[in-house]
Amino acid sequence: MTNEQFRSVVEQYERLVYTICYQLVQDHQEAQNLTQETFLSAYTHIDRCDPANLKPWIARIATNKAKDHLKSAYLRRVECMPVPDMEPALTLESSPDDIYLVKEGEKAIQDQIYQLNEPYLNVAVLFFLEEKNVDEIARALHRPKKTVQTQIYRAKIILQNKLREGT
Repeated sequence: MTNEQFRSVVEQYERLVYTICYQLVQDHQEAQNLTQETFLSAYTHIDRCDPANLKPWIARIATNKAKDHLKSAYLRRVECMPVPDMEPALTLESSPDDIYLVKEGEKAIQDQIYQLNEPYLNVAVLFFLEEKNVDEIARALHRPKKTVQTQIYRAKIILQNKLREGT
């Protein structure tokens, strides 16, 4: 297939591919990225497709790309929840009250970390408070790197739940 022929295929099916991706991921920007990935994959493997089955073949690639994205570790990442009613950063113009509230919020989070049970306590202290990376924690605690990553992930979830509950 020539570049010009492939360009016409893209123009013909780009709305279909975008719609499939968007229906699965529910994010316009990610659907656009997945649409591009779909056509890139289709272009590299176009020789495997029977021209009579081009539309379902491209639709299947789009579906698989979107499903892979939904299963990806990137999407499953856990971000720390912000503490409600707290200024995220202090500036030179911060009032003493703001500084106090931020410090109290930090103390509340520290208290929650120190209340964790093992195996999460040491991992959480090293990761959140001492800001060590996963490799350093694994060496210090003589644990496999994957175990440390799992324990950090679970500690984040426990902390998020405790902070949401306010306990």
